[in-house]
Amino acid sequence: MVAEQRSTGDPIPPNCELIEVHVAELKQLFNAMDPSPFHERDLDPSAEEFIVGWSREAPGDSPLGLLVYLDRPAGLPEEAGILRDAIHQCFSRRSQTSRRQLRQLFRRGRISMAIGLVCLAMSIAVGDLVANAMSGRLGDVLRESLLIGGWVAMWRPLEIFLYDWWPIRAEARLFDRLSAMAVRIVYTNDSATEAWRSDWPAVEPTRASPRNQ
Repeated sequence: MVAEQRSTGDPIPPNCELIEVHVAELKQLFNAMDPSPFHERDLDPSAEEFIVGWSREAPGDSPLGLLVYLDRPAGLPEEAGILRDAIHQCFSRRSQTSRRQLRQLFRRGRISMAIGLVCLAMSIAVGDLVANAMSGRLGDVLRESLLIGGWVAMWRPLEIFLYDWWPIRAEARLFDRLSAMAVRIVYTNDSATEAWRSDWPAVEPTRASPRNQ
């Protein structure tokens, strides 16, 4: 049981959607290929997919919490805070990226709408000219064909403003929730070892070593 094990970090809110992960070392949660400092490092793709996938199933109005079961003893006292800050910053960057994508999508939508309206207006005008110049069924067919082409030009902007934007906005809101969730570590191994020294981000501050006398 969690209550019988040593733990540290944020208090888990009541009635929250609790995301639970189990790792041998904290560094397994982060992308080993990312050379950024730990506060700017991305999560491991598998860990991020697991956390985001779990949170998508949670009710939209429930708070989120992350419980990390760690198969090593506790390290530095502040390692839970370091882990929380790194995770929060990672999802905050994801939220900013999603909102930037949304702004770019709306910009493309406005440009596409302008192009589509011009094409529609031109197709109507040209269609009327053709119909007046060519009386009979052929003129009607050409006018209707041009009108259909004009409405086809409106397909992309309508798709953007009706369908494409809301999944990106929902994703940004989900990342906002993840960037504010409580993070707590549960140590499943409490033996007195120095295993934390090789882990990340629980790294002992560098101290100047005395020179040989």
